[in-house]
Amino acid sequence: MDFKPANYLKTTSRKVQVTGVQFLLVSRGGLIGLPCNGHRCLAAELANSGPVGPARNLTCEVPMRNAQRLLLPFMSIALLVAVTGCQRHSHSETYYLISNNLKLSYWQTAAEGFNKAAAEYHVQAKVVGPDTYDAQAELTELQRAIAAKPAGILISVADATMFQSEINAGIDAGIPIITMDSDAPHSHRLFFIGTNNLQAGRLGGQRLANKLPGGRGNIVFFSMPGQPNLDERFKGYQEVFADHPGIKTVEVVDIKGESTAAFDKTQQYMTQTGDKKIDAFVCLEASAGKEVASVLKNNKSQDRLLIAMDVDPDTLNLIRSGVIDATIAQKPYTMGYIGLKALDQVFHDDLKSFRSDYSVDTFSPFPVFIDTGTAVVDKVNVDIFGNSAAAAQK
Repeated sequence: MDFKPANYLKTTSRKVQVTGVQFLLVSRGGLIGLPCNGHRCLAAELANSGPVGPARNLTCEVPMRNAQRLLLPFMSIALLVAVTGCQRHSHSETYYLISNNLKLSYWQTAAEGFNKAAAEYHVQAKVVGPDTYDAQAELTELQRAIAAKPAGILISVADATMFQSEINAGIDAGIPIITMDSDAPHSHRLFFIGTNNLQAGRLGGQRLANKLPGGRGNIVFFSMPGQPNLDERFKGYQEVFADHPGIKTVEVVDIKGESTAAFDKTQQYMTQTGDKKIDAFVCLEASAGKEVASVLKNNKSQDRLLIAMDVDPDTLNLIRSGVIDATIAQKPYTMGYIGLKALDQVFHDDLKSFRSDYSVDTFSPFPVFIDTGTAVVDKVNVDIFGNSAAAAQK
């Protein structure tokens, strides 16, 4: 129930003039209008909690002392209602964000969004997982989080097959679990928040096809095969290449979570010439781009393209200098921010149990996928993304 003035009070040193329909008590049952028939009648109406007839636009004057006596108890009730209405969230509610490679700026940005939402809701946020790429260590953190029985879990899945049974166990235990950044689509997770990774790959593939002379060339990818989001990006590139038979994928290098592997492999490929020359390098995750760029810069290479991933400051600077041709931008802050709020909504909806078939239920309370967006960043628009990042730090 809310309590609010329907109009206003005109004050003098000794009197209060109350104009129009004086007050409305707004409750689940509807509106209760309190007309003004003089201060005695007003007092009677205020004392009567039942509905009254149509409001009349009348004016009365009551002494300030009497107005305070009549109004203050109801204003106190209104304040109490306002305070208790804010108790939807509890400081004891705990939400987890779980990933690997937490040392990367990408995940630090995602954690900022997650923590921001937690601060707005006055709930607890925990960001856990290994600093490097370690699927087993991340799985262990998921198991620990489920054992803690939190209000919800947001997780980027390093290995969909490895994580599936544990995600299912958490859902069966009544814990809301939403995937972000990297999905486990065959698990019972509620839904996925993040990049349309297939579309991200298509964007990169079309960029390469447009930039390679004659739409032809040898390409090397740096990835971690088996990680769902990276596999989807690679698939997107291959879909574009299918329309450009002159583009050939020479190798998909598994960096196994070590960005320096990209540096070493690029150095090896730089020695190949003629028909074996590598014309472009594509990094499907964030850390490899800077390593490949270092090799190209050291060799003063001007005839090889590099497509990176994400928009950390170093990557943006390498675009400005021309070493990186373009990068594909994602929105990790948004993923973390929306992710916690989505978990909170599910938690407070208080579903008694979760089903495993929401993706095929046309009356499902959940979406299948929330797309946070992608974009190609090059010299034309790099400053827009740089300025946005700088503004966020203020």
